[in-house]
Amino acid sequence: MIFVIIQFVCIGLILLPFGPIRHPYGLMVGLPGLALAWAAIRQIRRMGPGRFNIRPIPKENSILVTNGVYSYIRHPMYSSVLLSMLGPVVMYWHLTNTVIYAALLINLLAKLHYEENLWLQRDPQYRSYCRHTKRLIPFIY
Repeated sequence: MIFVIIQFVCIGLILLPFGPIRHPYGLMVGLPGLALAWAAIRQIRRMGPGRFNIRPIPKENSILVTNGVYSYIRHPMYSSVLLSMLGPVVMYWHLTNTVIYAALLINLLAKLHYEENLWLQRDPQYRSYCRHTKRLIPFIY
């Protein structure tokens, strides 16, 4: 639960403007993140109601989603958060926002490692899935 709290505190702080808009094109940086979130949520909903989970602990009735955007990256929702929050960081660039964004990145990396360990214990297919996909950035990481 601490991962989720830290995540939302960081997002809330990033969305507070720490100054004037310096780079209005920062919105264009964040839009792909929202599109990725939409695609990931849509894919999860196809698996049935009640599958979406913001906590890193897999639900009892959860199943491994490996198609759609999940066929390229294992954590598209984490990627979407990082991409969409990069927009406000660019728009309202300030050292404070950069530090908060770094804290968000570290938190999400810790959260995804924790979640992956739980999936490895729970589902034997997860190891194979890991060999064929990247964590956050297609073809890179």
